[in-house]
Amino acid sequence: MRKRWQAKLRGMKAQLKRRMHEPILTVGKYLRSVVLGHVRYYGVPMNGPAIGAFRGAVDRVWWRVLRRRSLGNHLPWRRMLPLLATWLPPALICHPYPLVRFGVTTQGRSRMR
Repeated sequence: MRKRWQAKLRGMKAQLKRRMHEPILTVGKYLRSVVLGHVRYYGVPMNGPAIGAFRGAVDRVWWRVLRRRSLGNHLPWRRMLPLLATWLPPALICHPYPLVRFGVTTQGRSRMR
């Protein structure tokens, strides 16, 4: 849902502004937990583009916050990419497809065996 997605990003942006001058290690751990929770909850089949969009939005928000840490723009995107690869997990589908999940086979005539 768009409202939940935007609310989560707004809350995360406020949290990142509070943590602006903390070490990247602690902020990276926080963002990893946020993205992992989102991926594990919403990682159902056919929802891959939405998960990727959320991770991309987190990337951009963190990049903007890190660029505001100093007086100059000293963090180009090419230097941000290794940080993102280190701290943020990829957008993957965590839950199996329904045919795999509900594909129960039985032996014999009784389904209660």
